[in-house]
Amino acid sequence: MDKIHVGGQAVIEGVMMRAPRSVAIAVRRPDGEIVVKKELVVPLSERFPIVKLPIIRGAVALVTSLIIGIKALNFSANEAMTEEEKEKEGVKDGGELSSWAMAGTMTVAFGFGICLFFLFPLYLTKLMTPVIGDNNIIFNLVDGVIRVIVFLLYIWGISCMKDIQRVFQYHGAEHKSIFAFEAGEELIVENVRRFSRLHPRCGTSFLLIVMLVSIAVFSLIPKLWPFYLKAASRIILLPMIAGISYEFLKWSASNENHPLVKMIIAPGLSLQRLTTREPDDSQLEVAIRSLNEALEVNAGYKDDRLVV
Repeated sequence: MDKIHVGGQAVIEGVMMRAPRSVAIAVRRPDGEIVVKKELVVPLSERFPIVKLPIIRGAVALVTSLIIGIKALNFSANEAMTEEEKEKEGVKDGGELSSWAMAGTMTVAFGFGICLFFLFPLYLTKLMTPVIGDNNIIFNLVDGVIRVIVFLLYIWGISCMKDIQRVFQYHGAEHKSIFAFEAGEELIVENVRRFSRLHPRCGTSFLLIVMLVSIAVFSLIPKLWPFYLKAASRIILLPMIAGISYEFLKWSASNENHPLVKMIIAPGLSLQRLTTREPDDSQLEVAIRSLNEALEVNAGYKDDRLVV
């Protein structure tokens, strides 16, 4: 089999894995059973060649990951509930978010992220103008530093939550499984357990890169623009920032053994010590099951079996 790139995401009591043409979600139910949802997917780049272009592919990947991630979280939340909890919440087996609910969830999540990590730091920096002056470089540097601090505090804050810590264990299991696959090891618990939980292509590293790239991009915004234009520009420029960050992450992952690259990616790997935890064997088992299912579906790809 040709070498392929796989990625994933921790969900509630489980792991979602993505291969080039497949997605699989494995979740451990309260009774101990591992339930799997899997499907073939059509890469957008095969339908729209423009998606293959640098920068654009990163912005599209961000949106696609959000959609798939929210669907995976919804599935895992339903499967991880006990029957009593489902009855209490009025959840039916196999219940899925409607298109409107999905759009609403994405809008709220995206809006919260923009307000917390982009507009809030900008407003605080504006309040500090009498102290820091109106120099454009200093203004955007302070804005960027505040943004990174808010991001780090947010990560630290959620990492202290008990339920989130368990999700972070599955995050570690996801990374270990992918590392084992990339090393050509047989995907069994004994092999996967010995790999690192810190992976250079992690979404945590990507978000940190976004925060740093935004400092450079936002420094190009004219200092004479009023506050509302500066705020709007941060939203408009976000796809470009995501695209640049994606290209950097892709490049660094391909050159991770270079001494300079190791130094550059070190902060992202260090941050993963907060967003991952050492998983137990049962969690590794779930991650391995998810990865195997995704690889199996991807290997059986046929043009007449594509699922949108």
